[in-house]
Amino acid sequence: MPKKKVLITGAAGFIGSHLAEDLIENGYSVKIIDDFSSGNVNNIIGLFNYKNFKMIRGSITQKELVVKATSDVDVILHLAAQIHVDRSIIEPRHTFEVNTLGTLNILDAALENDIELVVYASTSEVYGTAIHVPMNEDHPLNPASPYAASKAAADRLCFSYYNTYKLPVVIVRCFNTYGPRQKGTGYAAAIPKFLRRSLAGLAPVIYGDGRQTRDYMYVKDAVNAYKLVLKSYENVLGKAVNFGTGKEVAILKLANIILGLCGSKVKPVNVAPRAGEVKRLCADISLAEKELGFVPKYNIEKGLKEFLQWYKEGRYEEWKAYTSEEES
Repeated sequence: MPKKKVLITGAAGFIGSHLAEDLIENGYSVKIIDDFSSGNVNNIIGLFNYKNFKMIRGSITQKELVVKATSDVDVILHLAAQIHVDRSIIEPRHTFEVNTLGTLNILDAALENDIELVVYASTSEVYGTAIHVPMNEDHPLNPASPYAASKAAADRLCFSYYNTYKLPVVIVRCFNTYGPRQKGTGYAAAIPKFLRRSLAGLAPVIYGDGRQTRDYMYVKDAVNAYKLVLKSYENVLGKAVNFGTGKEVAILKLANIILGLCGSKVKPVNVAPRAGEVKRLCADISLAEKELGFVPKYNIEKGLKEFLQWYKEGRYEEWKAYTSEEES
């Protein structure tokens, strides 16, 4: 049976590039759209050697481009977004234009071109701070920032297109994902920031008291999650599905684990809390386990060790070449 033709939006980014690489290596025909506003060509440079790879430079806000790009594919994996919480606070309109109206363009194009499946990359940020833990897919949506609100709006747009037009959609809510190629800047970059500073003998900087928690998922588990959706999407059509580890880690504990792995004796330092920050996140992944067979293979220690090894192999220097060092 021939592999599907897949379009990945935002594939020059962190998760998208890992996903594109894996699918191409497993025989899928992959086309990508990226405007490189946050992604980087270094993330996908190795893909140009494959005959089953095609790149389109452009934005999901360009509706005609989106319609044309989706005219000859079976599946759309929609990961493109303005992902920075800090920027969304300064530029909420731009954030909504990309994240919400851009997703509307994807959905309309999918209808027009009779796409077999749309997988939308939502986020755990749509939940806001946990009311109960673990957080299942029925947890109330209380987005705390314009970024989270734009993603929640797009999340519910996808749900509405399934219910109204029967468009085959699956909504993926990944919790905090980390690993190689993750930029060390922005709201959700605690792990690469802590690694960078710890390796340099500097103290990790913690916003607030460090008691806020996250459910950290290694990028290989995230890629596996998307592949499981491709394999068994009929089980979760029209649904939102959480992917994480089901384990929460306090930011202070995370910093100390990283310091230990790096052999550093310094102590974390605390600064003022950030606006729009979620205080507690922890995924209930029972739906993904039951319907898709998802079982995370990486706990926080295993994932951090592999991420650290990526640095030690010299990959850190190529990563640093396109990563801001404003906190060094």
